[in-house]
Amino acid sequence: MTGFSGVDEVLGSAIDRGDVPGVVAMAATRDGIVYQGAFGRRALPNEAAMSTDTVFWIASMTKAITSIAAMQLVEQGKLALDHQIADVLPELSAPQVFEGFDPSGGPRLRPAKRSITLRHLLTHTAGLVYEIWNAEMGRYMETKAIPGIISCQNAALSLPLVFDPGEKWDYGINIDWVGKAVERVSGQVLGDYFAEHLFEPIGMKDTAFKLTQEHRARLAGMHARGPEGALAPIEFEMTQEPEFQMGGGGLYGTASDYLAFARVFLNEGRANGQAVPDFY
Repeated sequence: MTGFSGVDEVLGSAIDRGDVPGVVAMAATRDGIVYQGAFGRRALPNEAAMSTDTVFWIASMTKAITSIAAMQLVEQGKLALDHQIADVLPELSAPQVFEGFDPSGGPRLRPAKRSITLRHLLTHTAGLVYEIWNAEMGRYMETKAIPGIISCQNAALSLPLVFDPGEKWDYGINIDWVGKAVERVSGQVLGDYFAEHLFEPIGMKDTAFKLTQEHRARLAGMHARGPEGALAPIEFEMTQEPEFQMGGGGLYGTASDYLAFARVFLNEGRANGQAVPDFY
């Protein structure tokens, strides 16, 4: 698009250098989309060229969508930011704080000083972490045979805290619990709630937890760097039959869908030049 040749050059050069297999970039103002570009390939070495309708695993970009769903329910009085979330999720009624291991190798746990609230979960101040950035929690999970969150097994949520709620910040499985809370008070599976109350009103036609055959035809592959730094495709897909739909990172979608979601807030309640439909 006019005025964005520099963006094309930067993104095209990244492909040429092998920084990424492919990329889709979009930008918008209040008035509409001002830039969109697609470079490289959906998967190496010779898969289809990247296009603006390519479907990606959007990973933790799922968190914002789950958080907005929760805030809709706060506005309706079905959830409360500062009440104990155990009123909705009794599984969190007696949180334990993990304080490392004793000399025999057993985990040391104590009761948390206060209850977890929805606000704690939404702001990552509940005390929950991801084991990939917390080696001690990784060791605890090995000791207890707890699967990683990417498995989408309910057992993956059975982690202790690493600090008392409200005392610190750490990035973790908080929003997966928020997704559980949305399901409990709405009576809907998380993806169904999203579809009815967010995706359809906003016009997000390609975002979902479960891939359709048509989505697979436009799906970007996953890659990892080898010892020499070169990118190579890897086998990866979010489980399509999960025990729970992962509100912290399970969605697939397109750049245009996510930009439509972002523009709801950019436009302060207006999208595509028209009033946003009632999300409820």
